[in-house]
Amino acid sequence: ASHAAVVARGAGKPAVCGVEGLRVDKAAGTVRIGERVLREGDAVSLDGRTGAVYAGALSVSVAGPPPELSTLLEWADDSRRLGVRVNADTAAEVTTAVALGAEGVGLCRTEHQFLGDRLPLIRSVILAADPAARDEALLALEHAQHEDFTALLTAVGDRPVTVRLLDAPLHEFLPAPGEAGDAAAEQRAASLREANPMLGLRGVRLALLHERLYPAQAEALFSAWVEVAATGVRPRLEVMIPLVSLPEELRAAAAFVRDAAETVAARTGVRVPYRLGTMIETPRAALLAAELAEHAEFFSFGTNDLTQLTYGFSRDDVERQVLASYQERGFLTASPFARLDPHGVGALIALAVERARSVRPDIKLGVCGEHGGDPDSIAFCDDVGLDYVSCSAHRVPVARMAAAHSALRKSESRSASNENGTPA
Repeated sequence: ASHAAVVARGAGKPAVCGVEGLRVDKAAGTVRIGERVLREGDAVSLDGRTGAVYAGALSVSVAGPPPELSTLLEWADDSRRLGVRVNADTAAEVTTAVALGAEGVGLCRTEHQFLGDRLPLIRSVILAADPAARDEALLALEHAQHEDFTALLTAVGDRPVTVRLLDAPLHEFLPAPGEAGDAAAEQRAASLREANPMLGLRGVRLALLHERLYPAQAEALFSAWVEVAATGVRPRLEVMIPLVSLPEELRAAAAFVRDAAETVAARTGVRVPYRLGTMIETPRAALLAAELAEHAEFFSFGTNDLTQLTYGFSRDDVERQVLASYQERGFLTASPFARLDPHGVGALIALAVERARSVRPDIKLGVCGEHGGDPDSIAFCDDVGLDYVSCSAHRVPVARMAAAHSALRKSESRSASNENGTPA
């Protein structure tokens, strides 16, 4: 459930994380594990299911599902109540997920569109020396996002798609010391480095300090929707504000999005239909769900961060050093990042559901953390009345089956209650 594993899974790649015995010498271009040394360019093979790493290139083949599986999943779709969406950031990921039965996109993480070659775009916005330089950088960012969103929305088709505006710890965008360029840029980068980036300048906080960031993203998104809609495709757009803890944060960020929608409508003559919502990933947001629901038409529970903040666990650090010991001692039966904790994190979700629906009965509620692909967690989501779960593309078939199992279990329970003469 580490972040590296989550990102790799979403891309359909095998990943082996937390190998403590591995020693990487970047200068020499070698990897050492025990007495074995591998050099840059040597082939390795990974089994992401078992965690085995093999020296050399093994013969592999793509496993195709038997035709009977499609029939079984169709039966599951007829039985389940919960919707099943995908966490996907690119058109290719959406295409894969739709082929596996996803009904839409429950989470598009726009920060993932700035990795690799796109990283300088967001870095230029953050490190701009003056407003003019920042405006120029934002324009380039908007053009790049428009291209990404157009491809994404085309792949989504007429299905729902939830686009989360930028939510990444600032340190993921900052250059390493000595790589910023000139001395002034180095100084600006140094001033932005944080002691605890995961709890620092990220999500809506970054957007409120860089007030043109979310408007640029939103304008790119709405413009892309107009372009795609002209071809006859009308994705059901949902715009999500991340990492909110204060109703005032949500209200301010929502104003950015609404202003962007008006700007695009004035320029194109098309008023884009969309829902505005927020990600519930802090305990305070869950507790203040009623107040947040006054400004949000949907909630998506980001259970990865909500678990970290509820427990006070750092996901990657705790999984590497603490969880095995806790499970051996019987403190935990499973990693709370792999299986949703029903007593703590789940209690916050149930409370948020109740409070949100007391204010807005028709609010759309879903889960977009990795728990959306875990059968036990899916059953919990069904029990508390969420509308959908969203997970990595290759977990979509599992989610479809698990949602059906949950619905059938509840139906059997009601039947048993009626037979016993007790109220269903």
